[in-house]
Amino acid sequence: MTELSALTIAMAQYSQLPIGKPFGRFANSVRHVVDVHSTAGARPELVIFPEMHMFGTGDLPQDQARRSKIAAATDFHDELTENLKALAKELGIWLIPGTVPEQDGEGGAFNTAPVFSPAGELVTTYRKICPWRPFEQYTPGDSFAVFDIPGKGRIGLTICYDAWFPEISRQVAWLGADMIVNLVRTTTPDRRQELVLARANAIVNQTFLASINAAAPQGVGESVLVDPEGNIIRQITGSQEGLITATVQLDQVRRIHQTGTSGTNKVWEQFRPGDSPVPLPLYEGRIDPDRWSVPVD
Repeated sequence: MTELSALTIAMAQYSQLPIGKPFGRFANSVRHVVDVHSTAGARPELVIFPEMHMFGTGDLPQDQARRSKIAAATDFHDELTENLKALAKELGIWLIPGTVPEQDGEGGAFNTAPVFSPAGELVTTYRKICPWRPFEQYTPGDSFAVFDIPGKGRIGLTICYDAWFPEISRQVAWLGADMIVNLVRTTTPDRRQELVLARANAIVNQTFLASINAAAPQGVGESVLVDPEGNIIRQITGSQEGLITATVQLDQVRRIHQTGTSGTNKVWEQFRPGDSPVPLPLYEGRIDPDRWSVPVD
């Protein structure tokens, strides 16, 4: 297996930008993140922003806010997409600009996380599977997304409330994600529970987990980066704007698969070929021991 080199990431716990603001304001904030840390000698390779970062609707009534986002929804063949491609290419970074409203073809919108490569390409998108009902009226997604940063590792995507459903993180981990990026805009006291979930999802799936929330006033912050054993690598305590930067070695995931969490628990070896399948009536499916382990490329 090819050894992976370290990956430097920057998680921007920034306040949400009002919908319709000139793209240049966002672009300059990304440039600032990259420039500041380039000067410090640890140039970010992956830059991440919170959920709906460029689509703030402030105190608009819920229906009006929804209409505003639908009106601004992208089909990924528009000026916004071209600008994001150009920005990623200009800076030579992998860019997750938060999430954007995406046209669903039926007058509504998905809550979608796009990923742009240093070559200026849109490499994947992920549609939030679990909108926070009844408060969010996005169309639910129905598929998962991971992408590879060559020589660094594989990144998987979830969005905010997805983290409350362990099946989603488990599936992303099974797809080989070394790190799960959870894009968040939580305004409510349950951020305390989300921090527990971030560590729990990292532990039970043996992956890094980056949970990036918006700063005040549109979020309560408390962003966190967790390693595959649930240890906190970096955390912003409070709702103020701030940056988490860290250089991580995603090979740690493979080592923990081999040695076990705390040298003991090898969760991806629990079910073995020859074991009886375990019915899961809730899903009208089953755990198939022949398919349990994480595929190795």
